[in-house]
Amino acid sequence: MVHYIGPDPLRTLYEAVQTLRQDPSPDGSRTAKLLAQGRARMARKVGEEAIEVAIEAMRGDRNATLMESADLLYNLVVLLSDLGISPDEVMAELRRRELAFGIAEKLPKADDPPAPAPTSVQQKRRKGTKG
Repeated sequence: MVHYIGPDPLRTLYEAVQTLRQDPSPDGSRTAKLLAQGRARMARKVGEEAIEVAIEAMRGDRNATLMESADLLYNLVVLLSDLGISPDEVMAELRRRELAFGIAEKLPKADDPPAPAPTSVQQKRRKGTKG
């Protein structure tokens, strides 16, 4: 397994995008161009990249899926930046879900059955106590 050690690249990207948003001097970067094109274009790029990730995954092309996933995260961070949503807020939501459901899963939709309440053993495990 590959372990990344270094500064948080999503936070670094978010901060760079925030800087570009505050000082939109035309530097010719891809990010500056995307910001200038507006939120609708940013949202479309997220959708396009998500589809490309799905296609490459269905093909079983691990390297292409990896590359498209990086593109997706890049475009998602640009869109989130435009909305003023930091990567830390997304991570906090994942953590909240983990604490509520045992894993950081997608929240149930209105027509999904409610999640079962955690057992006392599961609650103790989350708190780090033995039961």
